[in-house]
Amino acid sequence: MIRSLPIIVGLVLAAPAVPALGQNARAVPMARTRAATPAGPSTFAQQLFVVSNWHAELRVVLTEQIGTGADLYLRKGAPPTLTDWDARSRTSGTSNEVIVLDGGSVPALESGIWYVGVHRPAGTVYDLDIERGSKASSRPGMGAMPYAEGTTFRVWAPDADAVHVAGPFNAWSPSSAPLTAEGDGNWSLDVRGLGAGDRYKYVVDTGTQLNWRADPRSRQVTSSVGDSVIVDPDAFAWTGQFFTPQWNDTVHYEMHIGTFNDLPGGAPGSFGSALQRLDHLQSLGVNMIALMPINEFPGEFSWGYNPAHPFAPETAYGEVEDVKRFVQAAHDRGIGVTLDVLYNHLGPNDIPHWQFDGSFPGRSGGNYFYDDFNAQTPWGNTRPDYGRGEVRQYIRDNALMWLEEFRMDGLRFDATAYIREGPGGDLPDGWSLMQWINNEVDAVQPWKLIIAEDMRLNEWVTKTTGAGGAGFDSQWDAGFVHPIRGAIITPNDSDRDMWSVRDVLYARYNSDAFERVVYTESHDEVANGRSRVPEEIWPGNASSWFSKKRSTLGAAIVMTAPGIPMLFQGQELLEDGYFTDTDPIDWSKAVTFAGIRDLYRDLISMRRNLGGFTQGLRGQHINVHHVNNGAKAIAYHRWDGGGPGDDVVVFANFGAASYPSYRVGVPRPGWWHLRFNSDASIYDPAFGNHPSGGVQADAIPYDGMPYSVDLSVGPYTALVFSQ
Repeated sequence: MIRSLPIIVGLVLAAPAVPALGQNARAVPMARTRAATPAGPSTFAQQLFVVSNWHAELRVVLTEQIGTGADLYLRKGAPPTLTDWDARSRTSGTSNEVIVLDGGSVPALESGIWYVGVHRPAGTVYDLDIERGSKASSRPGMGAMPYAEGTTFRVWAPDADAVHVAGPFNAWSPSSAPLTAEGDGNWSLDVRGLGAGDRYKYVVDTGTQLNWRADPRSRQVTSSVGDSVIVDPDAFAWTGQFFTPQWNDTVHYEMHIGTFNDLPGGAPGSFGSALQRLDHLQSLGVNMIALMPINEFPGEFSWGYNPAHPFAPETAYGEVEDVKRFVQAAHDRGIGVTLDVLYNHLGPNDIPHWQFDGSFPGRSGGNYFYDDFNAQTPWGNTRPDYGRGEVRQYIRDNALMWLEEFRMDGLRFDATAYIREGPGGDLPDGWSLMQWINNEVDAVQPWKLIIAEDMRLNEWVTKTTGAGGAGFDSQWDAGFVHPIRGAIITPNDSDRDMWSVRDVLYARYNSDAFERVVYTESHDEVANGRSRVPEEIWPGNASSWFSKKRSTLGAAIVMTAPGIPMLFQGQELLEDGYFTDTDPIDWSKAVTFAGIRDLYRDLISMRRNLGGFTQGLRGQHINVHHVNNGAKAIAYHRWDGGGPGDDVVVFANFGAASYPSYRVGVPRPGWWHLRFNSDASIYDPAFGNHPSGGVQADAIPYDGMPYSVDLSVGPYTALVFSQ
């Protein structure tokens, strides 16, 4: 007969065999005691042992050798007595007793010092076995995932012989906290008492060596070669509700956290320092920040395109909470945030993925990478294996983490041509990976903007996945930036090709104007042997009249052309030189060139129709109805639905000559208000303030239009009219 009280747990055996730990459990060295009592009254034998945070199950087994009547008691923190105990097993007619504790038992297994007590009659002989084991976690997810009582660790290491987790919690022991193989290449373990801020590493036994590795899914690290840090993804207190801007109302501002707001020398800028300049962007009218990569990279200074830890923010920039605080502050100001992500390669330096669970012939980088020539990229032999399910899941999870946990409003996939193509040609697995991620995003957050930097003029990149495309919402347009930069940088007016400008204005992907991002400056275009547009116009004299006039003419084309317009940080301040990761923006230029900043503000206001008179700039439609390659002039009509407040006519003079009288066609009769004149002296005292103004439409057909106007325009000037 089994005699027990309600808090007694465990299985009582009727045979002396010692039971095994539960399924998937891993035993630590067992404590075994054989004891006998002398003649005389019953006695209480005590023994203490330690249960560590990573022990998932405890089995204490009393096996009868001589005599019956021995009973088993457990108590945490103090020796048990006949009246004070946490669990006991008493069975009549035998000394075979078992107590089993785990996370679901009553009482639940806790870490600390425990005492086992055996109460037995004189002359009793028994064996006592104490087994503490780990087992696979029942909680879902990958990486380090904190829960109320501890943290779950799960890592993919299909070729490992064993995996342990180490940290300050076990004095960095390489062998005391084993993860359990789950049979699918994953290893897992629950560790009580660990939470956000605790450090750890994996110790991977490859069969020939122990690899100490940071978690490939680290949410935070102490450095690119340092420890992983546990992060609570739900700790940040988000406030308010932000609605991602509509794509036809979006003006992007590409930002590099390390140089956006910093002083020369010392450490790079941070999320905190960048946050201090968000009011500047709000007053400028920008409503989407396009962050260059923020993932952990080697050292403190980088563009960010050498990711060592794709899930972790760069430590020099701040921690997870700092990223979220930055996004929250941007949202509070009506500004969305997109993030540049890299899936065409990893590293190549300081990556924990490299030979994570061993090195094998013909598989140089290990399981995360292609094991043939497809591993080759311009940045190293670290192209992820897009054909392997676990690697695809890794990349997909990373993309969704930024969109969901960090509330990013979109992503820009870097160099997608190197995802869809390898040294041997097409990579169908890379194409299907991009389709899968875009489908995942569209299924749950279709308003978020996913952009490709493909730069191959490939309309299939932005075709829907249903049509066989990659499914991106938009793509950076190499077909725009290079002709427009050429038209404004070329020294001689005679070399400017207005027909090329016309073709650029008409260009689009899949008949959708917003499937392209248009710009004259980006991190690539103002480095790599190139410079800022004002610097390119007059090297060494970026503040010259020519540099100001023609760079702002280019900006006017960007803001009035069909597409999603983008600026590069500091462009509105007439930044000079070329972009490097150690040369921060010179914010004194916000005063020196305050008028240029205002010019960009006014352009953005028109582009977004904040004044209610330029809705056409948000529309799909364009008619380039006037091209004069001799005079270096071009005019185009933009509209959404058409009519007053919608129809917009843009006239751009790409030459040094002024025209006091110049006729150009317009679509409607009546008065056309001048909404913008880039030659206005309010933007710079050196500008000519040419007497351009509003014009009355004449019933004179011109340029294929039913009406026309006689306008006046200054050199290198853009004029914008609407009704």
